[in-house]
Amino acid sequence: MHGSHDHSQSDGHQHGSGGAHGHAGGHSHAPKDFGRAFLIGITLNTIFIVVEATYGYIANSMALIADAGHNLSDVLGLIVAWIAAVLVKRPPSERYTYGLKSSSILAALANAVLLLVAVGAIAWEAVKRIHAPEPVAESTVMIVAGIGILINGATALLFASGRDDDLNIRGAYLHMAADAAVSAGVVVAALLMMVTGWLWLDPLISLVICAVIVWSAWGLLRESVSLSLNAVPRGVNATAVRDYFAERPGVARLHDLHIWAMSTTEVALTVHLVMPAGHPGDAFLKDMASDLHAHFGIEHVTVQIEIDPHTACSLEPDHVV
Repeated sequence: MHGSHDHSQSDGHQHGSGGAHGHAGGHSHAPKDFGRAFLIGITLNTIFIVVEATYGYIANSMALIADAGHNLSDVLGLIVAWIAAVLVKRPPSERYTYGLKSSSILAALANAVLLLVAVGAIAWEAVKRIHAPEPVAESTVMIVAGIGILINGATALLFASGRDDDLNIRGAYLHMAADAAVSAGVVVAALLMMVTGWLWLDPLISLVICAVIVWSAWGLLRESVSLSLNAVPRGVNATAVRDYFAERPGVARLHDLHIWAMSTTEVALTVHLVMPAGHPGDAFLKDMASDLHAHFGIEHVTVQIEIDPHTACSLEPDHVV
């Protein structure tokens, strides 16, 4: 409590006369259920890993073995993402008052790291193969990698609908899409080797594939790290949100504005509004929460109303958090 301030909180659902609390404007933002997609993706890719690694060894193809190794990291990534997708649905507890929603952010971060670790292992082996290229059974490689394109492409499509709304699902999607690209590269390398006899193409294509994966993983890593550090989520304009509050009737000034991701699908906000004319009422707070949800995708809003403009709030300076 700060002096004579009136502290009211708003999230859309009313609780008594002091304010409101709940989800913005009564809207719930339940993430889509991708449980079936995870199960299918993990099952298909686990079977394919065994087949690909076996035939990669038989055909003596570094590109095929590298693809199998990358597939293994993808299966681990899918498992991590699935666990997170389940954990975010856990209800809050006395210790975890937001539930386990942020586990999806950790899963996205883990997925990005897994991708980069897999790339490092593939690149290391590919560089060694460039210096000492070995014969490859091109036709076997092409057939197996062709199957990989179908499996990985189909799995990626299972997650395509959620890739723009959920960073955790986008991580799973990128894993599968990258794998389809890897398999396509392996097919191209095998075809060119069959025509030209250039054995160095096998490890070279592996390095090109690594570059593609790094490019796709970097954005995932950067965003998941940002969300882990409570940065304003991608797609939320913090300046526009500040302007929105400043333009509300009766708001003299605002401070202590924070916007962060509770999970890879839900955004939270807290702010202090100085309103000298007095508390605006629950309807004002509820309408504001609805606006923030509709225009900025912010689901969990907490507003503190401060009446006396001369009573300093300890959190008012911008450098104080």
